[in-house]
Amino acid sequence: MGITEDIIGNILATRFDCFPREIVARARDEVLDTIGCAIGGANDTGCPMILELVREWGGRGESTVLAHGLKIPSHNAALVNAVMARSFDYGIVDMCVEGEVRPAHIGETVVPVALAVAEPKALGGRELLTALILGEDVASRMMAASNSGGGWDTTGTVNTFGATAAAGKLWGLDERQWLHAFGIALNQVGGTVQSLMDRMHAFKLGQGLSAQRGIFSVRLASQGFTALHDPLVGKGGYFDLYSPDYNPAVLTRHLGQKYYTEVTFKPYPSCRGTHAAVEGALAIAAKNHIPAGDIDEVAVIVSTRSFPPILREPFTLGEVPHVNAIFSLQYTVASALLRGGARPEHFTEAAIRDPRVVELIRKVKVTTEEFPGESFLAATVRVKMKDGRGFAEHVNVPKGNELEHPMTREEKRAKFLDNVRFSGRVNMKKAAKALAMLENLENVKDVREIVRLLA
Repeated sequence: MGITEDIIGNILATRFDCFPREIVARARDEVLDTIGCAIGGANDTGCPMILELVREWGGRGESTVLAHGLKIPSHNAALVNAVMARSFDYGIVDMCVEGEVRPAHIGETVVPVALAVAEPKALGGRELLTALILGEDVASRMMAASNSGGGWDTTGTVNTFGATAAAGKLWGLDERQWLHAFGIALNQVGGTVQSLMDRMHAFKLGQGLSAQRGIFSVRLASQGFTALHDPLVGKGGYFDLYSPDYNPAVLTRHLGQKYYTEVTFKPYPSCRGTHAAVEGALAIAAKNHIPAGDIDEVAVIVSTRSFPPILREPFTLGEVPHVNAIFSLQYTVASALLRGGARPEHFTEAAIRDPRVVELIRKVKVTTEEFPGESFLAATVRVKMKDGRGFAEHVNVPKGNELEHPMTREEKRAKFLDNVRFSGRVNMKKAAKALAMLENLENVKDVREIVRLLA
């Protein structure tokens, strides 16, 4: 058998009982986290535009848009939920394969896909978790095997295959249909990181389009529609077109024995590259009384390897202020020092235009430094007061990484409820019931019970 056939064979053969306990626990937390982020992002800039468009399209009421309660075709519900989940850049990140960590945003696509397909089929938590774990494993392996250059946005490339894997597992495709589903998916992949560099709404669009494509690919393949003979590693396949110098061994190494996932749950609603500096700023604010008006200057020193480079650029208000803010070290540090926290309400347009934070941003200077032996996320924050006092904090790996510095159970629960509270669209008592069910997801018999509570 070839690589593509091996991957398909593993998806067909894998059942819930095959997964290690820790992988199930992480996937369960990922569902909780992503659903919370989708609800928190329900009203964010750009999301109402997409919601109105799919409302106009109409169609069969199969799956639910979280928080809004609109029932529409599954592929469109997955589109909206995935875009909402990415809106505050608050979801799970950092794909890890064989110890190598790469920035990734897979879960914000695959969780909405699994939920959108499981809902109309009245499937349970075990089926949803199985699909999620397999979808994330496929996307992670493809990403790890790829050369990440070229300007492609992986949310629009490998995520499409992860979405297809999750949807296809729930739909029950046979081997031939699987091959063609991946082929149909290949014909739709795309996306550019320039949307992020330009700080536009479209930075989060890849999340939703991949979700939509995955379900579309599966539904079309299930009708007998055909694509190409080998959509992954064959001539004209994914790697031939997007990463010819790929590493094929990664695609099947430990296949069916290890399941690769993302490993970082974000405690702050901004790019992961800002988190060490935010954590340092919060520590300084918590330990010392530092009125913003008494600050003389703030130095933020990040690793020369920090990613993405746009984080270090001077903060400016562009067409979409929220996107400017969540990808800015100047804004995120100034806001953390001023407010003593980093929550979704600190990234609304009103909060971003607050004259106090605008003034403090002018005092924040960002530079780079080598941090030998430390992570590419490492950062130091130094605050100099007008009276001559100085405060400093250094952070190597900020909170959130499950392997080195995990969030606690209570912190994950609080994040979910804070997202729901911020959205103002879901009853908090119902949210608490949904939270209890999500924390026991593998024993939920019908995921519609959860969706009803969160709509």
